[in-house]
Amino acid sequence: MTLNEQLAAYSAMVEKKLMEYLQPQEDKGQSVIFEACQYSAMAGGKRLRPALVLEFCRLSGGKIEAALPFACALEMIHTYSLIHDDLPCMDDDDLRRGKPTNHKVYGEAMAVLAGDGLLNLAFETASDPANTALVSAEIQLKAVRALSRASGMEGMIGGQVLDMKAEEEQISLDQLKTLQELKTGALICVAAQLGCLIGGASEEQTAAALEYARCIGLAFQVQDDILDIEGDEEALGKPIGSDAENGKSTYPSLLGVERCHELVRELSEQAIQALTPFADTGMLPALARTLAERKY
Repeated sequence: MTLNEQLAAYSAMVEKKLMEYLQPQEDKGQSVIFEACQYSAMAGGKRLRPALVLEFCRLSGGKIEAALPFACALEMIHTYSLIHDDLPCMDDDDLRRGKPTNHKVYGEAMAVLAGDGLLNLAFETASDPANTALVSAEIQLKAVRALSRASGMEGMIGGQVLDMKAEEEQISLDQLKTLQELKTGALICVAAQLGCLIGGASEEQTAAALEYARCIGLAFQVQDDILDIEGDEEALGKPIGSDAENGKSTYPSLLGVERCHELVRELSEQAIQALTPFADTGMLPALARTLAERKY
């Protein structure tokens, strides 16, 4: 199976389950919030994080069906973060993946509630025994805790705080790296961690998976910064050049575009080299190279 075929298969599995989870059990007049959540959750995207959960679980010897609820929970958290990130009080974006952002369609208040709803549903999904019968209570608790930390103040939310502070001042390369490790990297790393945890990976394999995730997470962000300069607006589904307009510190502004291209390639190869403890590396080497070469 090619990389694209594998990603499409994982995406189809995740989207089917997401739609099941995003249905109201009883319509009491609040169905618009489910509609708003579905609007963003089903708007496409790479489904990178859930794919990593499922693939690392498989490569660790586990059943992907056991990891699927956790993969969906992680995607819900990622989606909620995008909804809130687009709000006028944050990045004030009008487009996401070529479509109007959630608050442009449903209003700011409903967009806030949609994000809140997805965050709560994520932990309801990951903690519901009906969804996690294939996972022991001990593993389930560890997974929920890892997900909580990665998405909270020591992870993604902490990174968003640093991002907001960075709008007011120029920051150093080390500060930018810390910001991105939290804001973007934390959810990518926890995807690998969840897959290994549920699949029963060894400590050596888990450490390798986290290093792989760290490298591709950083490569992903550096490439994102490059695309804000060199990307095609139609392919990206959003305007480019906003970082420069806002005077934002980015990898290209601190290192130069050419060095950033080199760094993305270096990180991709580091990610691939990290996978040696796995007898089968599946789609992961191809994924690392594809992320480094992506145009959207």
